[in-house]
Amino acid sequence: MTRKYQSIKNKAYPAAFVLLLILAWSLVCALEIVPPYLLPSPYAVIEALATDFPLLLAHAGTTLTEALFGLSLSVAFGVLTACVMDRFDFLYLAAYPVLVLTQTIPAIAIAPLLVLWMGFGMAPKVLLIFITCFFPVAVSTLSGLRSVDQDVIDLFRGMGASPLQILARVKLKASLDSFFAGLKLAGAYSIVGAVISEWLGGAGGLGVYMTRVRKAYAFDKMFAAIILISLISLLLMRLIEIIHKKSMPWRDNAK
Repeated sequence: MTRKYQSIKNKAYPAAFVLLLILAWSLVCALEIVPPYLLPSPYAVIEALATDFPLLLAHAGTTLTEALFGLSLSVAFGVLTACVMDRFDFLYLAAYPVLVLTQTIPAIAIAPLLVLWMGFGMAPKVLLIFITCFFPVAVSTLSGLRSVDQDVIDLFRGMGASPLQILARVKLKASLDSFFAGLKLAGAYSIVGAVISEWLGGAGGLGVYMTRVRKAYAFDKMFAAIILISLISLLLMRLIEIIHKKSMPWRDNAK
């Protein structure tokens, strides 16, 4: 009962803060501190969201497809890269600084080059999402793999376990928490990466929708798209949390 009350209490604080922000936003619009064409009221945004909802859903489907493709590739290659770097120390020492260096390059700077090289189809968008999501998955998984107690590894070696068996039976299981922490970040980045890539062109997607309404100065529709992007990111992160819990049932049993 105490745990349930604590959970409700923890959710009440952010809900109250969001409500306070909406009230402040409504007050600014009601007093016309900012012109309505620059800052639409919450009611205007909700109305735009309701009016354009079918169109927004169609664009959201395109964005989500791109995001899931890029995220899936980043998970596959990120985990593989982490396992290889954990296995070979010389590769870790050589590649890890380069991996960190890639994160200093803004995604918005890479996107025009990818479009120039690969056209306006799905390929450059998926590649940009992959580049954006690869780092958190690879680094978090690698951190989990290298945090395993050396005594446990020595014990399995003493029992005749091969490096592959140690990886499968010990290291991967021990790195699940770190992996899912990185995957949650990558899940949020995948939607943002998809929208950024769509800003540069394409036939559909929330980024394309935002570009069109921005040129028409329909900022209420722009805010509606932003709200939908946030909701999709939150739902994707929540789905990852559920998969995390299902993947580690022993953690709940231990409580």
